[in-house]
Amino acid sequence: MENTPPPVVKNYMTPAGYARLKAELLHLLDVERPEVVSAVSWAAKNGDRSENGDYIYGKKRLREIDRRIRFLTKRLEIAEVVDPSLHAGSEQVFFGATVTYSDDEDGERTITIMGIDEADSRMGQVSWISPVARALLKAHVGDEVQLPTPGGVRHLEVVEVQYPPRSAAT
Repeated sequence: MENTPPPVVKNYMTPAGYARLKAELLHLLDVERPEVVSAVSWAAKNGDRSENGDYIYGKKRLREIDRRIRFLTKRLEIAEVVDPSLHAGSEQVFFGATVTYSDDEDGERTITIMGIDEADSRMGQVSWISPVARALLKAHVGDEVQLPTPGGVRHLEVVEVQYPPRSAAT
């Protein structure tokens, strides 16, 4: 299920996240969709379509693929690729930063601030529009920021800020 952000929100993305989504789109267009179209075409030739499982499943899968293609195309069209390595060596929190912060309740935690379409909470990645990312953005190492939560305001202290190293091509 896709999470569609509010339309006014910019679609910031890291170069790696952009490349991943573009690769998925190309795979759907060049590999998966042609395979499913071929299977549906074959199944359609086998007679009664109302009881033809291959045909019914194939058409359903084709709709899912087309929906994902439309979604990826729209997201990539409005993507603003931001290279976090440009901030390498900085102690200020910007998009793409890996931030370690301390919190009286949870101790230390490390997160990476990513784009809406690429953040994966299981990997310690948060979207740049998430409350914790918004609280940390533009803070410096040693700064204390306030994070409003339903249970009250929490105070986070920025312990460390890291960025990917600049590539030789940069």
